[in-house]
Amino acid sequence: MLARTEEEPSAAKFLRRSRNALSFRSSSGQLNPLFFFAGAVTSSAHINAVGTAVPGHDVHEAFIAWAEARLGDPRHRALFHRMAERSGIRHRWSVLPLGADGGSPVDQGGFYHEILPGTAARMRVYGEEAPKLALAAVRDLAAKAALGAVTHLVVASCTGFVAPGIDQIIAAELGLGDVERTLVGFMGCYAAVSALRLAHHIVRSEPEARVLVVTVELSTLHLQDEREIEPLLAMLQFADGASASLVTAEPTGFAISHPFAAALPDSSELIRWNIGDSGFAMHLSGEVPGRIGEALRDEAVRERVLGGAEPEEIDAWAVHAGGRSVLDAVEHGLALPQGALAESRDVLARFGNMSSSTLPFVLAEQLPNPERRRGIALAFGPGLAAEGFRFKRAS
Repeated sequence: MLARTEEEPSAAKFLRRSRNALSFRSSSGQLNPLFFFAGAVTSSAHINAVGTAVPGHDVHEAFIAWAEARLGDPRHRALFHRMAERSGIRHRWSVLPLGADGGSPVDQGGFYHEILPGTAARMRVYGEEAPKLALAAVRDLAAKAALGAVTHLVVASCTGFVAPGIDQIIAAELGLGDVERTLVGFMGCYAAVSALRLAHHIVRSEPEARVLVVTVELSTLHLQDEREIEPLLAMLQFADGASASLVTAEPTGFAISHPFAAALPDSSELIRWNIGDSGFAMHLSGEVPGRIGEALRDEAVRERVLGGAEPEEIDAWAVHAGGRSVLDAVEHGLALPQGALAESRDVLARFGNMSSSTLPFVLAEQLPNPERRRGIALAFGPGLAAEGFRFKRAS
C-alpha cells in the first residue's frame, strides 16, 4: 500500500488543496492560472498511465496436468493436451499459495486438494487477497504517474464479493477519505470498458477530476469439479490480475472518445457466470469465437466499432485477450493485418485471461509505444455483447 507519514497532511486537506490548485477559480474567487496550465480546459478524458500487477504463483502447467488426469478417455486427454498447446498461453498466475510441500493448489495440502472448498471459503480469500493485488497495481501506477488528489474511485470486479466493498477497502488503504466511489460489479470481461467509460464521462463533466480506475479479478478462486472437456478448456484460460489507470483531462497518454456497445442477438446463453455452492461456474460456449467473427462482418456492427474508419487506418488495437480463438475471430472478422493484435497475444501468453483486468494490460503495453497513435479498445462478455471505445494519442 502507499505509505503515509506523520508529516503528511490529512486526506481531506490534501484533496482540498489539490482541488483548489486545479479549479477554474481559486478560493478567493480569482481566476486560477493553474487551471489552464494543468490542461483542464480540454473536454477530453485521457488515460494518463496504467499500472498492472499479478501474483507470484504460476499455476498453468499444474492445471493442465490436473485437468488431463480428470479425462478418462485417452482421446479426450490427447485432444485437451493439443488444445492447451495451441491456446497461446504460457503462464497464468494465482493468489492461492503453494501447498505445504511447495506444490500447486491442486496438490497435497493445496487449497483445492481432494475436496473443493465452498463459496464462503473462496470469498474469504477474495476479501483478503483482492485488495492486496489491487493496491500492488496502484503502486505500479504511482511509479509511472503522479496520482495527485484523486477525486473519484471506480473499481471493477466480477470474481468476488465483500462488504465493506473492495472499493471502500482500497480507498481506506490509500487514505482517500470521502472520495466518490463506484463499484462496477459482476459484468465480466468487458467491465474495464464500462469503468473507463464512466471515468471518461466524469472527466468530461468535471474537468478537474482525477479518476482512479481499478480492476481486480481472482479467477483462479473458481475451479470447478468438472470432468468434461469443454468446461476444462474454459477454465484453462483464466487467471488472476489487477490494473490501475489514472484518467484525467491532462493531455498525456490516450484520449478516450466515442464509447460504443453492441449486443449480439440470440446469444445470451453463450457466456454465463453462475454463482454456485462451490464458487462461480463459468459457461463459455465453443460457439463464441464464431459468433464474434460473424458479428464483426456485419455492416452495422462494423460501423459502430470502426466509426467509418478502415481497419488499416487503426494502428493500435487493444482487444481483450479472451483466448486465442477469440483474437483470431476478431482478426479475421475485421480483416486485420498480421500482427495487429500483437500486444493482446503477448498479454494472453504471459498472463492468460484475467477477465476485466486483461484489456488494461494491453493498454499498458501500448501506452509507451509512440507508434500506437490511433486506436480502438474492444472487449466481449456476457450478453453476448461487445463494448469498447476509440482512442488517440495526446498531441
